[in-house]
Amino acid sequence: MEQLSNALPLQGIKVIEMGQLIAGPFASKLLGEFGAEVIKIEPPRAGDPLRKWRKLKDGTSLWWHVQSRNKHSLTLDLREPEAQDIVRQLVAEADVVVENFRPGTLEGWGLGWEALSQLNPRLIMLRISGYGQTGPYRDLPGFGVVGEAMGGLRHLTGYPGQPPVRVGVSIGDSLSSLYGVIGVLLALQERHRSGIGQQIDVALYESVFAMMESLVPEYDAFGYVREPAGSALPGITPSNSYLCKDGNYVLIAGNGDSIYKRLMTLMGRQDLAEDPRFAHNDGRAQHAELIDNAIGEWTSGFSRDEVMKALRGAHVPAGYPYTAADIVADPHYLARQMIEQTQTFAGPLKVPGVLPKLSRTPGRIGEGGPKLGEHTDDILAGLGLCEAQRQGLRERGII
Repeated sequence: MEQLSNALPLQGIKVIEMGQLIAGPFASKLLGEFGAEVIKIEPPRAGDPLRKWRKLKDGTSLWWHVQSRNKHSLTLDLREPEAQDIVRQLVAEADVVVENFRPGTLEGWGLGWEALSQLNPRLIMLRISGYGQTGPYRDLPGFGVVGEAMGGLRHLTGYPGQPPVRVGVSIGDSLSSLYGVIGVLLALQERHRSGIGQQIDVALYESVFAMMESLVPEYDAFGYVREPAGSALPGITPSNSYLCKDGNYVLIAGNGDSIYKRLMTLMGRQDLAEDPRFAHNDGRAQHAELIDNAIGEWTSGFSRDEVMKALRGAHVPAGYPYTAADIVADPHYLARQMIEQTQTFAGPLKVPGVLPKLSRTPGRIGEGGPKLGEHTDDILAGLGLCEAQRQGLRERGII
């Protein structure tokens, strides 16, 4: 049996976060969960706007305690030269800078890639923006919603003939964060060989576009433009949601050839199970409506729990849409430590667990998100600024 190690994979890596809201801070969160020291720079007084997003407790967003856990908060007004000098001192000793300002913003403060990499040639800089650091759209503002639209996702969500709908979370930002973290880890690995850092350019729309599977080759080969299809997965049959007798839905993925046969047999539809037209997915996809109607007729005769029990007994992949209440009560979530309780300045709070799961050096959750500027004095004292200097900066609104 493997022995757990007290050393985390990114222990000793120092990250300076100069981002706000979602894409940059989510990337830093992931790095921090695996041992990186993350110093989050926030504007004085207001802080990161995420502090006031969605549901608040004691004046602070509950989301904050997920997005900013394990981080240290340093307040700096980056528009001020003295604050920029402090950033340069921090960067000189850092491994990674994470930022998600509009391209050109950091350059305007003298904190762009060229300046910081000259100061610290080993520096790795993750830059997440709407459209990337180059190209004709680079200067346009771009949030996750725009990336999801331009990346092709919004066109595919919803039902035919209806307005496009969004996924209920900021998926474009989060996908970009994941690509950003992959880039940071690749750059850290390469730095072991070269001793030199590099810049990582992640665009929101490209992160979404990378998830679009065969969208482009199908258009190139056949001129086929994929359209929204509701809860179905076009070209893959059966894979849909089906209404049960009690008004609840189940999601059934019976698109494997042997799985399809087991599903039809369970339903008592041996005729569909043995029909040679439906032996493989390409044939089933041509008759998706017929197959979906048959499944829907079957599920409509039973409650959701009855349908789920039968499907699991037949080894047919199935599920149902979980609410937050379902998630926190589910024994599998709990067994895999995907719901953890952390201590925050607003009290104990249940939060999502850490991914991915490493067997020997797993990530960890420390405390929830920091109070605004909670670590400012300690960080600046570590740079050699005495109490009088810090007080002067505070009086001038720089920290």
